Amino acid sequence: MSVTILGIESSCDDTSASVIRDGVMLSNVIAGQVVHEAYGGVVPELASRAHQQNIIPVVSEAIKRAGIDKSELSAVAFTRGPGLMGSLLVGTSFAKGLALSLGIPMIEVNHLQAHVLAHFIKETPEDEHSPSFPFLCLLVSGGNSQIIKVNAYDDMEVIGQTIDDAAGEAFDKCAKVMGLGYPGGPVVNRLANEGDPKAFAFSKPHIPGYDYSFSGLKTSFLYTLRDRLREDPDFIEKNKRDLCASLQATVIDILMNKLRKAVKDLRIKEVAVAGGVSANSGLRDAFLDHAERYGWKVYIPKFSFTTDNAAMVAITGYYKYMDKDFCPIDAAPFSRVVI
Repeated sequence: MSVTILGIESSCDDTSASVIRDGVMLSNVIAGQVVHEAYGGVVPELASRAHQQNIIPVVSEAIKRAGIDKSELSAVAFTRGPGLMGSLLVGTSFAKGLALSLGIPMIEVNHLQAHVLAHFIKETPEDEHSPSFPFLCLLVSGGNSQIIKVNAYDDMEVIGQTIDDAAGEAFDKCAKVMGLGYPGGPVVNRLANEGDPKAFAFSKPHIPGYDYSFSGLKTSFLYTLRDRLREDPDFIEKNKRDLCASLQATVIDILMNKLRKAVKDLRIKEVAVAGGVSANSGLRDAFLDHAERYGWKVYIPKFSFTTDNAAMVAITGYYKYMDKDFCPIDAAPFSRVVI
């Protein structure tokens, strides 16, 4: 008998629903929120209101595109956390109502775990592109920078993480002071491809172990702008491509240095990258370069699976369903947690 999972993702500012049957994705619908661009970041109250408006049409469209009836669903998987509490409440509440109405179980999903398991999404039954256990995963997004040792779908160990800002935050905050808009990461990436990565030198942290820090890089970047703007008020406009290229190169170097150390120490050469920053072309190129130079077997997600999406929630729900790992109807969302 087929197992059909509806996944619901509402942890931040994207409302998404996906249907996966026996591990194969049938649909993945995402509704973004442009309202936050005017504020230079996500406004939690506006995000939760937009989720309320979007969730019914998004779920309906996902079921329609999957070519199924809601009565065929085996379970509803939803992001329980971490994320914005108001946004999570919308997705959690909708999942409860739908599960109750259909008489099917609910499956809670850790948002960070789902990013890692995005590598196991199949678009056809013949897809064979998933890493073998154990593997290392570099999870990089606007709020997280972690190195995770993945022993099984339900056994993940964070061996290194940021002690302050995440890599995505460094991109977004530096982009904001340059007036590049929000989200800053994609703009920085685009401009970096047109600039000189060696034009400017920014500070790199010296943190023991596998942990990361990006606050010093951010401060170094701001000090560079402050000093140069005193000499030339048009400094940013004249040098934004080189600034972005140097910033991106520094972030990637910081990320890859710790990842190389982890690979060497643990002797695991199956290495994946996940999260929103994994869409960065410079980081993707760095992974391919390391595969060639160090013999890594690397796994880079499709662009559609890098940012927040419900397909990664549904595939996580599918594996948990196979283990009958359900959650009670009174499950409450949580804003912060580690894997």
